[in-house]
Amino acid sequence: MEQTVRPPAVSGLFYPAERGVLQQQVAGFLEKAGTDNVAPPKALIAPHAGYPFSGAVAGEAYATVRAMADRIERVILLGPSHRIPFRGIAASSADYFATPMGNVRVDQATQADLVAQRSDVVYREDAHEREHGLEVHLPFLQALMDDFSVVPLVVGDATPEEVGTLLDSLWGGPETLIAISSDLSHFMDYDSAVRRDRATSEAIENLAWEKVRDGDACGRHPINGLLWLARQKGLEGRILDLRNSGDAGAPRDSVVGYGAYVFH
Repeated sequence: MEQTVRPPAVSGLFYPAERGVLQQQVAGFLEKAGTDNVAPPKALIAPHAGYPFSGAVAGEAYATVRAMADRIERVILLGPSHRIPFRGIAASSADYFATPMGNVRVDQATQADLVAQRSDVVYREDAHEREHGLEVHLPFLQALMDDFSVVPLVVGDATPEEVGTLLDSLWGGPETLIAISSDLSHFMDYDSAVRRDRATSEAIENLAWEKVRDGDACGRHPINGLLWLARQKGLEGRILDLRNSGDAGAPRDSVVGYGAYVFH
């Protein structure tokens, strides 16, 4: 059977299209991160905007993975749907997700099990086709690991329990990393965004999923699913970095917030 590849949707837009330039940029984000001494996490939350704005923040989260990267075999990658509104969770039938750094193998056996066992998980290529939220995370994973698979899931309208029980079923051991893709507040003035994002970050650190509401984070559905489960499992949340696009030189009258968090 011919294998299918989901091509990059935002290469050259959100991140460099040239392999060497992309590798160098991601390596720089990871090397400049001040979080190498943070214990390797079971789960993380990192942003998904263009690298000039949020790449350094994502690097803070992914740098914590370096010490255990050789043990990770599978990454459960969840993010929001920016273009297609739908109820439930969208899997992809693609065998690989491509970036300029190469192809990432999709764990199709796991996706097939999810679709077979859960009515809220369906194959939806339209939810993946132009979606950037998962794609921009892949180069960080490729920079850290040589041989791994990904379970890429775009989360539409879903409850914390729905997302949380899905994550629980895929939790695994040290071989499995959970990665949630989300930015924070959108298009507020700088000072208002700082206040709102601090409150959201406090809720995330305290696993208070009830306090992460519409407008606080574009990926609040996958975030709240992780927080719902982390509270049940007795995990601890930790904020690593919190900035917004105004800190990266964008106009401060309308900014987007970015945070990096890990869970142990």
